[in-house]
Amino acid sequence: MNYAEVCSLCVDPIGKKPLNHFHPGSLVFSVATVGCNFRCIFCDNWTISQEEEIKGTYVPPEKLVESAVKNGCQGISYTYTEPTIFFEYAFDSAKLAHERGLFNTFVTNGYMTPEAVKMIAPYLDAATVDFKGGGDPEFYSKYSSVPSVEPIYQALKELRKENIHIEVTNLVVPKVGDSMDALRELTSWIRREIGQDTPLHLLRFHPSYRLTEIPSTPISTLEEAYKVAKDEGLNYVYIGNVPGHKYENTYCPNCGELLIKRFSFEIIRWRITKDMKCPSCGQEVAIKGKFYPGGAAYPYALI
Repeated sequence: MNYAEVCSLCVDPIGKKPLNHFHPGSLVFSVATVGCNFRCIFCDNWTISQEEEIKGTYVPPEKLVESAVKNGCQGISYTYTEPTIFFEYAFDSAKLAHERGLFNTFVTNGYMTPEAVKMIAPYLDAATVDFKGGGDPEFYSKYSSVPSVEPIYQALKELRKENIHIEVTNLVVPKVGDSMDALRELTSWIRREIGQDTPLHLLRFHPSYRLTEIPSTPISTLEEAYKVAKDEGLNYVYIGNVPGHKYENTYCPNCGELLIKRFSFEIIRWRITKDMKCPSCGQEVAIKGKFYPGGAAYPYALI
C-alpha cells in the first residue's frame, strides 16, 4: 500500500543513523514511507510512523537511486520509520543501488523474521538495530505494544550470520527504562552472540509524543550505563544525543588512544592508519568500509 510513497527524503551524514564504524564520513540518502509495526508512545518520528493514511510523493526505485547518486551520496539508508514496513520498496531500491555502486543500510527496530533478513541480505550492507529500555520485555509491552522481544534477537543472529555490519542502539528512558540489570543482560548477550567489537550507542531520551511527563535522561545515568557496557566487555560504546560528550568519540580498546573525535554526527578529527589500526599501539580498529573525509562540515586532522 505504501510502495514508493515517500514521506521523507534527506541527505544525512552516516553518523546520524548512527553508524560510527561503517564507511565513516560518508553521506547517505535517507528515505522513508509512513507506518511502523511498533506503537512507541515516545516516538520522535510519530508524525510519520503513526500516520493512519498513506501519504507521500511517488518516488520509484529508479528515481530514488538516481537522486542518491546526483546528491553525492555513497549509500542509501532506509530509516526514520521502520524499513520492514516498506520492505518491498527497500528491496527493489537496494538491488538497484548495488548496481550503481551504492551501499544500503537499515535503521530498524529489529522486529523482522529470519526469512526477511535472508531475503534482503544480498543487498543489505549494514543495520542499526534500535533497542529501547535495555530490551526489557515489560517495557516493550507497556510502552511500545510489542508482545515479545525474542524476534529481535533472532533477527540479530541472522544478520550476524549473513555478515551484515551491525551497530546497536539502546534508548535509556529515565525511571521506566533505565534498568542497569536489563542493560547488563543485553550487553552480555551482544558480546556473546554478535561479538565484543559490536558498537553500542546509548541514546539519551527526550520527552516526545505521548510520553512528555518524563524528563530527559540525566547524563550521569548514561555514564553509568556506559560503564556497565564496558564492564561487560564491549570494546566500542558511545553516548548519543549529547553533543560534545567525550564518549561520542572512538578510543582504542587496547591502549585508550583517542582515534576519532566527533561532535554530534560529524567527525572533526581522524587518527587511524590507512589499514585501520591505532597509530600508537597497532591495534586493529573494527571499522568496515573506507573513510570519507569529504562528508563532514569540519576540517580534518589527518595522519
